[in-house]
Amino acid sequence: MPRPSSASPLLSLPGAVPAEAPDEGVAAHYGDLFREQRALADGTGFVDLSHRGVVTVTGAERLSWLHLLLTQHVSDLPPGQATEALILSAHGHIEHAVSLVDDGETTWMHTEPGNQEALIAYLESMKFFYRAEVADRTDEIAVVHLPAGSIAEVPGNAVVRETAHGRDLFLPRADLESFAADHGPAIGVLALEALRVEAHRPRLGLETDHRTIPHELGWIGTAVHLQKGCYRGQETVARVHNLGKPPRRLVFLHLDGSEVHLPPHGTPVRLASDGEEGRQLGFVTTSARHHELGPIALALVKRNVPVDAQLMAGSTAAAQEVVVEP
Repeated sequence: MPRPSSASPLLSLPGAVPAEAPDEGVAAHYGDLFREQRALADGTGFVDLSHRGVVTVTGAERLSWLHLLLTQHVSDLPPGQATEALILSAHGHIEHAVSLVDDGETTWMHTEPGNQEALIAYLESMKFFYRAEVADRTDEIAVVHLPAGSIAEVPGNAVVRETAHGRDLFLPRADLESFAADHGPAIGVLALEALRVEAHRPRLGLETDHRTIPHELGWIGTAVHLQKGCYRGQETVARVHNLGKPPRRLVFLHLDGSEVHLPPHGTPVRLASDGEEGRQLGFVTTSARHHELGPIALALVKRNVPVDAQLMAGSTAAAQEVVVEP
C-alpha cells in the first residue's frame, strides 16, 4: 500500500520516536508509552493522525450518490453526525473502510494511510452522471484525534467528527504545529492503538485480509446498515446475516505477560493443547501493551474454535474473550 510522502512536523517534538508500518510518518510515542495511554484514557492530550488519507466529496448529490456505494445509510445524514462505512467487493469482501462526517456542504472522510488513491479511483469510476466531485485533501488537511472527555477548545477552522471514542478533527495541515503548542501533551499512535485493541475495534489492513467480510469483525451495526437499499456485496452481507455463520470471528486475547516480545501481525494462533506444531486456527491481527491489562491482542480465528479454548499466539499463551459470537 502506498505511504504518505512526507513526515509530520510533530516528529521534531522532544522524545518523538517514529512509528513503523502501517503508521509511518507520525510518532509511535514521545518517550513514555504508559503515561501517554493514561493521559488519553483520562481525556487529555491529542494524537497526531496526519498520516491518514483525507478525501472530500462535494456537490448537491454527494450523499445520495455515496449512499449507493457505501454499506452505511447516508442519503439523509444530518450535518455533524459522524458515522463509519465500508466499500465491499462483489463477493462481500472488505475493500475500503472510511470514517466520515458531512458539514452540510462537504462530506469529509479519512482512511488508512496511503489508501486514499485507491479509494478515489473507485469513487471516480462510479460517478456516472451524478453531481459530485471527489478530491484528495491529504496534502492540505491533517487528522488530529482528541480523546473522549477532552475539554480542549476546537479551532474554528476545523471540521469535527465526534463519536463515543472521541473527536477527529480535520485541521489545515499548516496549523498542525500551532495546534500542538496549544493542545498538548502530544500522544503517540501506540497509545491510541492499545485503547483501540482494548475496545475491540477493527482496523482495515490489520484485522482484515483479502477475504474478510464485515460479520467476522463486528462491523455489522456500526459500519453496515442492514435495512438500506442495494450496494455492491449486499447479497453476501444478507446471506451471512440470515444464516448467522461467518467463517471466522474476531477474538480478544490476554497474552502471557512474562513474554518479552509481542506477537506481530500474522502470528499463527493454535490451540494450546496442540502446541506450536498444531494446526493453525487463525492469526494475530494487532497486539499491544496496555497500561492496565498488560499485553493484549486481537486475532481472527475460525468460527468453530471453542469459546473457552486456551490458545497460543506463536509461542505465547493466550486466553480469549469473545468479540464476535460463533
